[in-house]
Amino acid sequence: MARMPDERRINERKQILLEARWKSVSRRHEARVDDVSLGGCFVNTYAQVELGEHIDLEIQLASGEWLSLRGHVASYQPGVGFGMSFTSLTAEETAVLKELMRTAEERKP
Repeated sequence: MARMPDERRINERKQILLEARWKSVSRRHEARVDDVSLGGCFVNTYAQVELGEHIDLEIQLASGEWLSLRGHVASYQPGVGFGMSFTSLTAEETAVLKELMRTAEERKP
C-alpha cells in the first residue's frame, strides 16, 4: 500500500459501511466508505487515484442526506480503494462526523 510520508492515524476510527460518491479532477465515482474518523476515511473504489490528489467526497447519512467533505489521498491500494485525509473541516462538518461516529452501527470485521 502506498502512503503519503508522515501520514499517521491519530484519530479513532469506526468500522462502518456507507454509500458515498466522490469527485476528482477526472470525473465522478460511486463508492462506499469503509471506516471513518474525524481525520479521514477509507473509500472503497476501483478507480485510480494519485497520492496527494484532491478529493471532494459525499457520504450518505442514515437520514438520506449527503455530507460533503474535502481532503486528499493519503494512501492508495490499487483495485481496493484509498485512504482520505480530511482538510478544512467546518465546525458543522465536524459535529456531523462526531454524530455519525456516535450513532452509526459498526460493522463486524
